[in-house]
Amino acid sequence: MSETSPARTPRRARVRAPELIGKGGWLNTGDKQYTLADLRGRIVVLDFWTFCCINCLHVLDELRELEERHRDTVVIIGVHSPKFVHEAEHQAVVDAVERYGVEHPVLDDPELATWKQYAVRAWPTLVVIDPEGYVVAQHAGEGHAHAIARLVEELEAEHEAKGTLRRGDGPYVPPEPEPTALRFPGKALLLPSGNFLVSDTTRHQLVELAQDAETVVRRIGSGTRGFADGPAAEASFSEPQGLALLDDGSVVVADTVNHALRRLDPTTGEVTTLAGTGRQWWQGSPTSGPAREIDLSSPWDVAVFGGRVWIAMAGVHQLWAYDPESRTVAVAAGTTNEGLVDGPAAEAWFAQPSGLAATADRLWLADSETSALRWVDPEGHVHTAVGTGLFDFGHRDGAAEQALFQHPLGVTALPDGSVAVSDTYNHALRRYDPATGEVTTLATDLREPSDAVLVGDDIVVVESARHRLTRLRLPEEAVRVESVAHRTQRAATEVAPGRLRLDVIFQPPAGQKLDTRYGPSTRLLVSSTPPELLLKGEGADTDLTRELDLNPAVSEGVLHVSAMAASCDDDPANQYPACHVHQQDWGVPVRLTEGGADRLPLVLAGMDQDA
Repeated sequence: MSETSPARTPRRARVRAPELIGKGGWLNTGDKQYTLADLRGRIVVLDFWTFCCINCLHVLDELRELEERHRDTVVIIGVHSPKFVHEAEHQAVVDAVERYGVEHPVLDDPELATWKQYAVRAWPTLVVIDPEGYVVAQHAGEGHAHAIARLVEELEAEHEAKGTLRRGDGPYVPPEPEPTALRFPGKALLLPSGNFLVSDTTRHQLVELAQDAETVVRRIGSGTRGFADGPAAEASFSEPQGLALLDDGSVVVADTVNHALRRLDPTTGEVTTLAGTGRQWWQGSPTSGPAREIDLSSPWDVAVFGGRVWIAMAGVHQLWAYDPESRTVAVAAGTTNEGLVDGPAAEAWFAQPSGLAATADRLWLADSETSALRWVDPEGHVHTAVGTGLFDFGHRDGAAEQALFQHPLGVTALPDGSVAVSDTYNHALRRYDPATGEVTTLATDLREPSDAVLVGDDIVVVESARHRLTRLRLPEEAVRVESVAHRTQRAATEVAPGRLRLDVIFQPPAGQKLDTRYGPSTRLLVSSTPPELLLKGEGADTDLTRELDLNPAVSEGVLHVSAMAASCDDDPANQYPACHVHQQDWGVPVRLTEGGADRLPLVLAGMDQDA
């Protein structure tokens, strides 16, 4: 930034950026390994992400425009920092980089070495490094691309004037395309003709396969990321996922990155839009109304239940519903808080619901971030069949209360009332029987299964990372596997038992002020796992500072913190200022240790906070 820039808050003493270290090495660089010294003279944006995290996927999409506009000055580096055990596998990271269209270098950091060096606490986190190698900003959560773009423009001007900016091509080298018929398919649907309709996610198309589940009959969509209605060859999607058949024979498509529901007429191939605007839903946006006027957020799957199309709204941890008769959408269950809480629909918490399957009396759902199988009854109450929360996962058969999944993305209703679970990160197909409360394993050695459909006595599994559909005969007995249990790899914060001061730090973006027109502009919600960890301090209030009392009898747990702040443009001459809602959810693993910290600071980023 130039010294003549007006009214900008001075930054604190600059901090030299730690080196980039990752045991898995670099991707998207043509096998070249990089250090920060190699990037000197460029503005570097580190994106700490993990591929299970929907907020991280949102940030990937947010950064595309910045990446294109400042391609000769900005280098975005994805630092892949795994939560689940599967995400620490190098090939899984390679797959995810292609699956989600990541067009910048990625450092594979399976041991969280760089994450720790930068003191990162949450996925996603963005760190900006100036051309001289100093950290100048850090943002947790999504929604910061515009703020970073403004900072980039300031840094360009500042370092152009100093002679420390180096323009030119970046280090990104695209991988060679693979000639497979499908590329990371997401979901599948059995059509009345006996053919299969598959969401070919990475190629932004729908593909109809013949009854052999291999022969391509036709492709629907241009194959280029976009949002356009029209005939099969002209319509466009952006990473489509879920599919559901309506009574009139048409197909509802969860067009995930377009934040929309689309309609396919299988007879003509015509694609139209049923719901969504193409914009992502943010806190404060309407949650019901005419379907084409309401923003959605990463719809991942769809299923018809009780006459409505239920939507697994992964982006906001809710279930929504579309009414074909009134052509309206509305929230059906969930609060937007991320976690596992059962009860009435309006009070339930979900964590990235990603798979749906309907029976006459239950809507089953795969709640991926809690590695849980859950269901909704006709009265709207939410129940959990298998799963305990955000941080416990593994591969364990047996009684439901002991069984474990690892980030399942699909669920399929079976004829006997049981359900098959596409246990994605365990590379397995599992079965839960409500009659016995038992979980068994039906098949293993599937590569990231994300969905399955019944065809007679067979089940056809979407093997997403093998780019194919795989037909299996439902076995009479489950395959026995060794039980494995895990907790998330994120290091616990050591805190002292007893009194803990929680400070959520928020500074409105430059040129904005807190929005106090209608009362308090902030909100803080705190809970814990296990619940007995918190003796005092649970619940909601408007103050961003909270005194917690941690139970010394509980050695470790997770503090769940959700903070919100509203700000508006600070311009008295503007009669209609633009207003913004900033929200971030944290799951902070803590270990109670004598001599541990008595204060826990968390930053709710507006923009350009100091390093």
